[in-house]
Amino acid sequence: MKKTTSGWFNGFLGVLIFSGSLPATRLAVADFDPLFLTVFRAAIAGMLAGALLLVFRQQRPDRGDIFPLFIVALGVVVGFPLLTALALQYVTSAHAIVFVGILPLMTAVFGVLRGGERPRPAFWIFSAAGSVLVAGFTLTRGFSSSPVGDALMVAAIIVCGLGYAEGARLSRRLGGWQVISWALVLSLPVMLPLSFYYMPDSWTGIGRPALFSMAYVSLFSMLIGFVFWYRGLAQGGIAAVGQLQLLQPFFGLLLASVVLHEPVGWPIVAVNIAVVLCVALARRFAGKKESPASPMPQSYTK
Repeated sequence: MKKTTSGWFNGFLGVLIFSGSLPATRLAVADFDPLFLTVFRAAIAGMLAGALLLVFRQQRPDRGDIFPLFIVALGVVVGFPLLTALALQYVTSAHAIVFVGILPLMTAVFGVLRGGERPRPAFWIFSAAGSVLVAGFTLTRGFSSSPVGDALMVAAIIVCGLGYAEGARLSRRLGGWQVISWALVLSLPVMLPLSFYYMPDSWTGIGRPALFSMAYVSLFSMLIGFVFWYRGLAQGGIAAVGQLQLLQPFFGLLLASVVLHEPVGWPIVAVNIAVVLCVALARRFAGKKESPASPMPQSYTK
């Protein structure tokens, strides 16, 4: 019972940390180039992840795990951060958070494709309903809201869902936080040189909000959030604690309103509620229950 409660608490902290990613990215791209922000945050997190793997003497992944780890890196280390950073130059974070509401569903879809599961027909009904809600919302706001930003967000959700699904498969063998750590380390030889290449010529005109936001997405969104998130999944079970991810759009909207003073009208809130409902129902019919994640190394579960 105590372990299950701890799992819910750690999972909640992970979701809360991830909820700040889009508002923080919105602040960071005001002063930083999206390409630099993407490679720099990955380089910082990669160096920290490498240190963690060394300190806790984690076993290296097998040769057969390298390609799946590259897929994880392309999805959550490069693809999602870069595409969302580009999208947030065109749309508000409150608008982008609507798309994040279907991320759990997209992860489930790639879980079906990659894992060979056979969900019931009701799964696809609610899956289509959620997608129609998001598409309808963007159309009702008009193309003046930026079709480029919407397209970038759709691409970001697709690659992130693929990265999450691939990481979930690997976590059963490597452990949860180890998957993101190895993905970051594998990307480090590319991200570190690119950080110097895209680094601004001068930092004098960069404001504190952008600097603090870069620190947040580098440390919390890219690494620390995953430590809490995967630890929560390991302690409380993927199926149970994973439902907490449905709270992320609401936390994100609250942060966008309080921190960025972005307007959050009732249509955005209503769409988020409807999308979350569709996701919850789709996941209910996704197939057989997931078994709890493999326990983490003893040094992390104490």
